[in-house]
Amino acid sequence: MRRLRSSLAAVLALSLALPVLPAAAQMSAIQTPTGPLVAGPSIVVDAQTGEVLHQRDAGAPFYPASVTKLMTLYLLFEDLKAGRIGLQDKIGFSDYAYNQQPSKLVLPRGYEITAEQAILALILRSANDVAVAVGERLGGSESAFAQRMTSTARRLGMTGSVFKNPSGWKDPEQMTTARDMALLAIALVRDFPQYYTYFSAHDVVINNVRIGHSVKFLDMYPGADGLKTGFLCSSGFNLVASAVRDGRRLVGVVAGFRRADLRDEYAVRMFDEALQARTGGNRPKVWQLDNTGGMPTTVLTDGSCVPARYDYPGEGAWVGTFPTLPAARQAHQAAQTALAKAGRTWLGREWIVDIVVGKQRKFATVIADLGAAEAGQLCALYQSGKQFCQVVQPQQLVRPFNNLWR
Repeated sequence: MRRLRSSLAAVLALSLALPVLPAAAQMSAIQTPTGPLVAGPSIVVDAQTGEVLHQRDAGAPFYPASVTKLMTLYLLFEDLKAGRIGLQDKIGFSDYAYNQQPSKLVLPRGYEITAEQAILALILRSANDVAVAVGERLGGSESAFAQRMTSTARRLGMTGSVFKNPSGWKDPEQMTTARDMALLAIALVRDFPQYYTYFSAHDVVINNVRIGHSVKFLDMYPGADGLKTGFLCSSGFNLVASAVRDGRRLVGVVAGFRRADLRDEYAVRMFDEALQARTGGNRPKVWQLDNTGGMPTTVLTDGSCVPARYDYPGEGAWVGTFPTLPAARQAHQAAQTALAKAGRTWLGREWIVDIVVGKQRKFATVIADLGAAEAGQLCALYQSGKQFCQVVQPQQLVRPFNNLWR
């Protein structure tokens, strides 16, 4: 870890010493004790002055994944402030919204939530079904809402962002830049102080299910009070964050990491180094950076998209270890189907990890972030049908995961 911190500090010190120039559309490698890791754009900005304290390819495009939901929240806050919707007004789910891919709430059909619950579900669960439901409620349709998202981006000066859906789900035309996301984070703080505190909420109960926060940066960094993580295979692990130290607010963006833990570690170092940077008001402002255009780089292919650690507080239900990634994903879908048939509304998260023993590589399927009752019920169902299932605790799920070999 000491070597990792030294290498990150060197990279950040160099970036802080260099003048801020228009960024090239590229990915580059950071050396770590476990080998080079491809990392994408990053930026840190003083939220009050707009000064850029650090930037690394900040104008280069990347796939936003679930940090897209920050724009969805911006528009929801905008309509709340204008009185077009109230915090206790109900939001329903169309069949299209209900059938979105996880992460999602998986509520009973016909269930409605309040706008306030929608805010918290977007922040805490990153719920795709809720994002689409909000888009349909505010815009009439997902496509109309996406057009409003893009036009609002232009109004905020986000010249390199295009939105095609409110959830951040896969779309090759949906993209943003670190520069643009920093502008959006600043706008959320500036324009909606009455709603910004939702980003530091720790939990919410919806349909008798408690949902806790999963942004580890909030726990890792003193003074952190928001905002959002994002992940798709194509995007890698992204983070838009904000923190206040000694009355000074910074916002930062990191994108394109292959591992969530290294993303978070880099963000901590990036904020620390930025706080120490000397400023006299003569640094370039974030809105003065150029977006470079072009298309985002795919960070992880589907074949290499497996996690490096277990990032969830809930228990896991290990349902088998398989010779191929498609077989492991089929097992995950079957387990979620079994939970749904058993009447469970929270179906857990997909967590499939690769394990190498000798020259063999297999993929273990764990239904992640379950409560004790859900994990126990799923394994009881499997075992009653003579199928393998074992409840595992978070502390049991650490590299090299040899305990998941079968």
